[in-house]
Amino acid sequence: MPVLNFGSCCIDHVYSVPHFAAPGETLPCSNYQVHPGGKGLNQSIAMAAAGAKVKHAGKVGEDGRWLLELMAAKNIDVSMMTVDAGPTGHANIQVTPEGENSIVLFGGANRTITKSDIDEALEEAQPGEFLLIQNEISALDYLIDSACEKEMRVVFNAAPMSGDVNALPLEAIELLVINEIEGFELTTKTVPDEIIATLAFRFADTNILLTLGAAGSIYAGKGDSIFQPAMKVEAVDTTGAGDTYVGFFLAGYSAGNSVEECLALATSAAAVCVTRAGAATSIPSLGEL
Repeated sequence: MPVLNFGSCCIDHVYSVPHFAAPGETLPCSNYQVHPGGKGLNQSIAMAAAGAKVKHAGKVGEDGRWLLELMAAKNIDVSMMTVDAGPTGHANIQVTPEGENSIVLFGGANRTITKSDIDEALEEAQPGEFLLIQNEISALDYLIDSACEKEMRVVFNAAPMSGDVNALPLEAIELLVINEIEGFELTTKTVPDEIIATLAFRFADTNILLTLGAAGSIYAGKGDSIFQPAMKVEAVDTTGAGDTYVGFFLAGYSAGNSVEECLALATSAAAVCVTRAGAATSIPSLGEL
């Protein structure tokens, strides 16, 4: 059964800088590139690269038609995508020599998703079908409620974090994927075990996948906790690493693989991703792992 990703599509403008621009500073960059991006698009490409069947729903502007062509070339079903009159979402990304990034995001067409768009995309959804979402599109509360009514298995990557996330029906989703910063925003806790314990108390039926960057990741569900260490590599650009991780994890998770297998695969994929520049363009194939 395919995974439906109702997610964002963006155009990434990437600037190589000696350091992040400070307030009032005009900072020359040494290189400029345009890449496909958006957490939704990245995660769809990662899932497809990991061998999953993927359907992608969402919106782009006229300037983003090439993103649809790209996804189709990656064997992603884009029949549910629509083209909006406004601009495609885009991001301005600063990348330092250490591979760290700073991102300014404009939602564009991603923020024009309506209830009717959601009703159309979920019209033929089947019980047990996976729905992947991120926090870059509009009408998420309606999307989660509608998916649960159809008995879909909802996976929510709560990124980028915003105050609206706390108002979403997180108790209704199957798997919540967060990093330490997002975990702090949801719980005010900084220690990973405390983040997980707080969320497990609030959302007893929701499994938690907490990514810790270079420290690894933790999966917690039904009282069990599994730690996966990260792999040591020389990072070039961390943009897209989290999306690669999510995509490869869900590809295995939706196929019924063990959590341990999913964690190991996702960790390997993210490790390769950070050794390359770009977001969607840095996602490895399954064969490379």
